[in-house]
Order: sequence, then structure tokens, then C-alpha cells
Amino acid sequence: MDNIYLIMLIALAILAIADLVVGVSNDAVNFLNSAIGSKAVSFKTIMIVASVGIAFGALSSSGMMEVARKGIFVPEKFYFDEIMVIFMAVMLTDILLLDFFNTLGLPTSTTVSIVFELLGAAFCMTFIKLSGNSDTLLHLGEYINSDKAIEIITGILLSVVIAFTIGALVQFFTRLLLTFNFSKRPTWYAAIFSGISTAAIGYFIIIKGLKSADFVQGAFLDWANANLWPFLGISFIVWFAVSYLLIKAFKLNVYVMIIVLGTFALAMAFAGNDLVNFIGVPMAAYNSYDIWLASGEPASSFTMESLAEKVPTQPMLLLVAGLVMILTLWFSKKARRVVKTSVDLARQDEGHERFKANAISRSLVRGAMKLNTAFMSVLPQSSKDYIEARFAKIKPATRVAKIDMPAFDLVRAAVNLMVASVLISMATSLKLPLSTTYVTFMVAMGSSLADRAWGSESAVYRVAGVLNVIGGWFMTAISAFTAAGIMAFVLYKGGSIALFLLFAAAIAILVRNYMNHRKRSEAEAEEGRLLRAVSSSIQGIINESTTNVASAFKRGNKVYVGTIEGLAKVDLGKLRKSKKGITKLNDEVEELRNNLYYFIKNLDESHVQASRFYIDVLGYLQDVTQSIEFVTTASYDHLNNNHKGLKFTQLKDLKEIETKLNKLFSQIEDTFKAKNFGEIVSILEEKQNLLESISVKIEKQVERTRNSDSSPKNTMLYFSILQETEDLVKATMNLLEHYYIENKKHGATN
Repeated sequence: MDNIYLIMLIALAILAIADLVVGVSNDAVNFLNSAIGSKAVSFKTIMIVASVGIAFGALSSSGMMEVARKGIFVPEKFYFDEIMVIFMAVMLTDILLLDFFNTLGLPTSTTVSIVFELLGAAFCMTFIKLSGNSDTLLHLGEYINSDKAIEIITGILLSVVIAFTIGALVQFFTRLLLTFNFSKRPTWYAAIFSGISTAAIGYFIIIKGLKSADFVQGAFLDWANANLWPFLGISFIVWFAVSYLLIKAFKLNVYVMIIVLGTFALAMAFAGNDLVNFIGVPMAAYNSYDIWLASGEPASSFTMESLAEKVPTQPMLLLVAGLVMILTLWFSKKARRVVKTSVDLARQDEGHERFKANAISRSLVRGAMKLNTAFMSVLPQSSKDYIEARFAKIKPATRVAKIDMPAFDLVRAAVNLMVASVLISMATSLKLPLSTTYVTFMVAMGSSLADRAWGSESAVYRVAGVLNVIGGWFMTAISAFTAAGIMAFVLYKGGSIALFLLFAAAIAILVRNYMNHRKRSEAEAEEGRLLRAVSSSIQGIINESTTNVASAFKRGNKVYVGTIEGLAKVDLGKLRKSKKGITKLNDEVEELRNNLYYFIKNLDESHVQASRFYIDVLGYLQDVTQSIEFVTTASYDHLNNNHKGLKFTQLKDLKEIETKLNKLFSQIEDTFKAKNFGEIVSILEEKQNLLESISVKIEKQVERTRNSDSSPKNTMLYFSILQETEDLVKATMNLLEHYYIENKKHGATN
């Protein structure tokens, strides 16, 4: 039976590596979003800087490991076998929970998950122990380190408000000082900002980040720790002078320097603060196993008071963990998806919004607007004019395609990194596992609000997105507590059998999610997402949009064929898949239409006529996708409501239509891929034949309805499909005619 603990230790080691992978995929948003959103430097440079920061942070995180050992529960109240059950339940729950959020592309808190998992598993084990003796739940405080747990939870919750508020205030006053035209401000303005930012970030790196690292010790650190304000004052003066010199002598952009240094610091903070979330529990389990094995006592009677003692962490293990984190950072596609969510919510300009407005976001925005109106009414007009002048946006000197523009400017990115670094470093120094996700996300949201990125066109959507993310955080806490408790109960009662089954199930779920994500990514890459136009002439738009047309008809063809096959086979799953496919395509077309404003603004005056062509193309594309969506939705609803399937004769007729449409759409795809617009004439010649074929099918169904028994729902579905297919053919031909006419008019070649 003792071998089961060795097996558990091996399983925990495997889970630790997997947890590092899924954890970094989630937490990469913490230190990448500002640098990526501002496009201060190349993506490769950002990754190199972040990787070095992670390596340093991993080696300085040993002090945080104590949280997993004794921060949540009282170790001397548990036996070794119970401790191992707690640790195993925590790791199984953590890896599945984080992978779930990564798959959704939502950033969640690894700190919250680990804290509440430890709480849930320890609470469950305490409940089991109490039920077996005369103690009651009133003795719960003897087993759970309630004071520390409350301190951690309170710190995490307060971080949401504090980070948002400080981020907003610092950004507001920074923008007042520097304005959006910060590159034209006097040199000493930038030097002051650089001095403050670099001193703050350096304070974290030198004092808070490296003081717990075993490889960095000396008189300087001792002096700096004992003389905080003199150290900060000297740092500011030195960095102010250095920044001023760099700007004057070398024309260096100090904002880029701050962002690079801040990315390094935040990556270091992430590794130093959050590494405990991934390997703290397995390392505590290893220490527990080592102590128990040396004792020679039975696992069920050996108490774990030794866990309360400080045990140094092996630097080599920390370095290996840092290496796994760095490799994940470079190769994880899920990490980039989570980063995109945060950047989109913080971007300066309006555009397609991922999240939908809801009643709460509308109420909050409405209330904030009323408060702003009341505040502005008592503010002197001169103050209002001054603020408006400082927040006036500037137009770019050259026309830049919106897709190539940064989400926000260098000043906001620098503020995000500076404020987040300081807040996280303070928590790290106090040995509080503050959620880096909460801090960095809420700082970014606060600075976005202060920077007027949430305008009347986007505020309700951005607020809804923030509420979705915060709601996910609370769901993380509830899910982590509940799931870890259930896991602990099953492991304790089920023994080795439960261990093998749960471990195998966890690995299977991870592999399945990975394969599904990979297949979905490959499918999306193959089908081709619709791209925004960036050209300013009609000929340029014709050439650019051919890819969109080819992709739209390829994907629409696949959906239509899948719909008819689903109806024929009464396959609700196939219809559900078709419905998802066309909804996604329709959303992409709608996103392109939402981007029309920026497309038109980007046009040269000599090419304004290109906007009309592009508007018409998108309109026809939308007609096509909406017709297919109607056919698919009607078919899905019909089967989902358990109505009778179509009759053989109806399916036979629909199959003939589907075959002709399949051929038509394939021709269109090939023509637009090759940009061989001369072939459009031969395709247009098929228009009348297709419409007549559909008309004949409609007449045949009218005759069948009059002369035989048929279901009203069945007949209505069949007529709906044919009529919508008729509209689909007309919209398709209108699109082709439009391309042919404009292409011929402007003398394009094949």
C-alpha cells in the first residue's frame, strides 16, 4: 500500500509539468498584453525579454512556496495520507479548470484557483475527520488557517478595486502631463516620466524581485532595503539624467525602453509570484513524502507538523520549471488567444466587439454617464477646456491600415506595466499570492477608462466584457472549491482505484481538448477567415476581396451540403455543426461591415468611389450568408423539435438542387482564387437554369400537397428551403455581376 504514495508523487510530478503548460497559457496575458497591444517592439523581441524575465523570476520564487505548505491549512492537524489526498485533489482540479478557461480564451486567476482548491480539499478532509470523532464544525478553525486564508482572499478581492482605481488615476494624470501628442512634448517631460517609471520598476526588480533569490545577496541589497526612500530618490535622479541624455544625444524613445523593462519586470513578477500556483503543491508533496519515508511510521498516523517549518527549494527544480514556462510561452497558441481578449478590451479605437451588451453593463454605463455629467456641471469651464485640450486625439501623419495600428499608445502601455509591477511587487514582498491576472487586467481596464478608450460607441460592450471576465473569476473560485472537495472525497474513499481512474480521466480530457483545439485551429486556418480590406482603389479592393469571396463560398458550400445531408440522414449533430459554421461566417461578414467606417476614413480622396463597391460587395455577401443561415437554422429547428423528416421525393429534389449549387459554388471558388474574372460570364449563364429548376420543384410540391397527405411542418420547411435557396442564387448572381461590371469598367486583367 505504501507504493501508492510513490505513484501519487510521480502523478503529481506529471501534473505539475502539465499545469505549468496550461497555467502559462492563461497567465501570459499578464505580461504580454501591454507590449503586444502597443507594438512598441517586434513580437520576437517581446518574447525574448519575457523569457529572460521568467527565468529570473523562477529562481527568486522560493519564498512563495510556503503558501502551498501551510498558508491555507494547519499541517500538524493532518496525517500524511490525508495530506497526499489534499495535494492530489488540488492538482487534478487545477489542471482541468485552467485548461477549460484557456479553451474559452478567457484569462482567469491561477492564484484564486489554487487558493480555493486548497481550501476546498482541506475543508472536505477536515469534514471527514470531524465526522469520525466527537468534534463539531466549531473546531473547523483548528484545521483551516482561517486568518491567513481570509487575508489572502481579501487581498485578492481588494486587488480588483485597487488595481482599477490606481490604474485609472495614474493614467489620467499621466495623460494630462503628456497628452496624446507626447512625442512633441518637451524633453524633460518624457525624462520625468521615464525617471519615475524606471525607478518604480527598478525598485521591484532589485529589491522585491531579487532579494529572495539565493544567488543575489550583498551589502547593496541590505542598504537599499533599509533606506527605501533615499534609494528611490537616487534612482529617480539617475534615471531622469540618463533618460534626458538618451533622448537628447541618441534620440532614443524612452517609452519603448520603459515598455521593454516593464515587460521584463512583469514577467519576472509573474514567475516569482505565480510559480507557486503550478509547482508549490507537488513540491510540498515531495517534501512530505521525504519526511514521512524517513520516519518509518504508518502513513495514517504520521502527523505533518514538519511542513510548518521552512524548507529551501532546490534552485535546479525552479530553473527546470522556468524552462517549461518559457517553452510554453513560445509555442502555446492558447496563450495568444487569451492575450487577444485582454488587448481587444483595452484598445483605443472602436471596432468589432467580442462581447455582447447586457442589462448590467447598460445600467453601469448609464449611471457612470450621469455621474460624469454631474461632476462636469460643477467643474469650472476653464478646467473643462484644459482637460479636453490635453485629451485631444491626434491624427496619424500617414495613412495606416487599421489592422496595422497599435491597440493603444506607448504612454498607456508604459503606465500599465509600471503600475502593475509596483502593485505585484508589494504583494510579493508581503508573501501574499496576489492574483497577477487580476492586477494586470484591472490596471489595463482602469487606464483604458481614464484614457477615454471606452467611448459611447463601445462602453457597454467593453464593460460587458470586463463583467464576463470578472464573473469567470468568481466562477473559478466556486468551481475550484467545489471540484477540489469532491476530488478529495472520491480519492479518500476510493483509494488506489479512484486515483488511477481520476488521473487517467484528467490526462484523457487534456489530450482530447488539445486535439480538439488543434483540429479547430487547423480547420479555421484551412477555411480562411475573412480579411479586412486595406486598399484604397477599386482595383485594389477587387483583388483583395477575391480571397474573401472564394473563402465565403467555400465555407457556405460546405454548410449547405452538410445541411441537406443532415436532413436526409436525420442527423441533428451534423445540422448543429452546420449551424455553428454559418453563424461564424455570418459574424465575420458582419465584422467587416462594422469596419466600414474605418475603411472609408482610410481612403484617399481620389478613390472614394471604391467605398461604394466595397459596401455593395459586403451587402451581397451578407445576403448569401443570411440565406444559407436561414436554411440551416430552419432545418435544425425542424429536427430539434422532433418533427417528421422530409419525404423521399422531397429529399431527392433537394439533393438535385444541392448538387447544382455545389457545382456553382465550386466554380465561383476556383474563379475567384485564380482571379480569372472572364469565367464569370459562363457562370452567370447558369442563373436562369437554376432558378427554373427551383421553380419546378416548388410547383411539384404544390401538386403533392394537394393530392396526398403531407405534414404542415414538413411542407413549410420544404417551401422555406426552396424559396431561400432561390434568394441565395439571386444574391450570388448579383455579386458576380457586380464584380464582372466593375472589373471590366476598370480594365483589370486576369
